[in-house]
Amino acid sequence: METNGQEHVIEVTDLRRVYGGGFEAVCGIGFSVRRGEIFALLGTNGAGKTSTVELLEGLAPPTSGQVRILGRDPYAERAAVRPRTGVMLQEGGFPSELTVGETTRMWAGCVSGARPEQEALALVGLTGKAGVRVKQLSGGERRRLDLALALLGNPEVLFLDEPTTGLDAEGRRDTWNLVRALRDGGTTVLLTTHYLEEAESLADRLAILHEGRIAATGTPAEVTAAQPSRISFELPEGYFPGDLPPLDRLGVSGHEVEGRLVKLRTRELQRAATGLLVWAERAGVELRRLDVRSASLEEAFLGIARDVSEKASAVEERVA
Repeated sequence: METNGQEHVIEVTDLRRVYGGGFEAVCGIGFSVRRGEIFALLGTNGAGKTSTVELLEGLAPPTSGQVRILGRDPYAERAAVRPRTGVMLQEGGFPSELTVGETTRMWAGCVSGARPEQEALALVGLTGKAGVRVKQLSGGERRRLDLALALLGNPEVLFLDEPTTGLDAEGRRDTWNLVRALRDGGTTVLLTTHYLEEAESLADRLAILHEGRIAATGTPAEVTAAQPSRISFELPEGYFPGDLPPLDRLGVSGHEVEGRLVKLRTRELQRAATGLLVWAERAGVELRRLDVRSASLEEAFLGIARDVSEKASAVEERVA
């Protein structure tokens, strides 16, 4: 389980999950996660994220293929794996009449080597809420409690399912910092989130699921690099698109014109931006509303989903 001296604590090989009626939610995927790494599993609704994570958590056996968490089968060897993992579900479902402190103590009784109650609550900023009933917590505070309970057992592997849903901007940033600190301390984190900014900020590597298959995987930078960068600007007064330098010579792969606004797409951002600015300088004009940026993870995500769907449609048309 060693690669370049780094242990793979999550290993997924040709994983499939088929539900009754023959619906295949997970279609032979594979990936691995190293110790002390944050790995984000992304996908549109129905992409297979939840089905995959349930298999990783040992809640169900795969139809075929293999999952190994810390070298063990999380379903068949659940008693050995579960004490070494922490799980934060989308909804905790805690008894509403218990206080935060009572809930934490109750949960600690089910965990081997649990952290002290106050330490767990302090990690997520709930120190002053120990005496408050769960039903009186805000949605964001309940998510913090979910995270505190997932961390009670000092897990080696932490599963976070939409961890910042309901949190305000400050709470989200605090959670990000905590997750990074856990990673830096050696905890392996598998994250699912609908916030692509969150994945881009946190993940060391990620995989994008689409219709049960992995459509892209790599670091956030590697995944976004596959999408074109963008340059937009307003044409100077008295100039027209035909007055610009030949766009193909600038490495521009496509463009759009909306009134006076020009939008360029390129995979050679520095070359295109430099050529455009040199032209403007020589022409003695100002490019107003100039915006130069690399593709974001959101654009890559949407582009991948669109490309996969278009390829599937093309195949269906040829078969028909």
